[in-house]
Amino acid sequence: MPDLPEHSSPKAARILAAAGELLLARGSKGVTISDVATRAHIGKGTVYLYWKTKEDLLLGLISRDFIGLADAVTEAVTADSDLARPSRLIPRMLTTAARHPFVDALRRGDDGLLGALTEDPRAAKLLETLSPDAMMSGVLPIWRRHALARTDWPLAEQALALHALLTGFMAAPVPSRFRPEPVVPEQVLAKSVTALLGPERATPAQVRATAAEGSQALAEARETALELISAPVSAG
Repeated sequence: MPDLPEHSSPKAARILAAAGELLLARGSKGVTISDVATRAHIGKGTVYLYWKTKEDLLLGLISRDFIGLADAVTEAVTADSDLARPSRLIPRMLTTAARHPFVDALRRGDDGLLGALTEDPRAAKLLETLSPDAMMSGVLPIWRRHALARTDWPLAEQALALHALLTGFMAAPVPSRFRPEPVVPEQVLAKSVTALLGPERATPAQVRATAAEGSQALAEARETALELISAPVSAG
């Protein structure tokens, strides 16, 4: 993420790393600017040179997790355009999202971890633009245009069904009675996506076009998330 300010500010990078560790360990209610400063080995006042409030700092941290998810997906699709197929992209998306704890916490409304941040309008904007659900809703019309999703039912209904499918797979661990061996959840999800969206009839050229358009859509959503970040001022 070369356009994020901490890449040119070691102090900002240390603050973010410290805040992330404390947030995961204590939850937002247990994080103070003093604690962040101590863990980052800087003065408390230095934190305020970069972020005006604790909420700005933590929302910036959470935003970066969403941006990191978008960047990882974009990088993967750029390296392998065939990954833009729904049956491949959705399982990859959820697997990648699992490595971004703040994405998952905000999506679930985990106020134990995030506290009042779950009610922040900026957090709602993140969910609307870069959550796994939002990304898939954004790319669904592209799939429909390029013969990667059925078009014989309304887009809004199809999007709702896709949201329900994603929610089911992300909500909680699968009970043992639904895990006859051997079962790979990602493979089950891929089959479920195909059952929902229909067979993928796209030509190789259509798949490449889907990858390009989907990457562009993610780039635009990413810019929206960047605007939510309280960027550090020019302090070394």
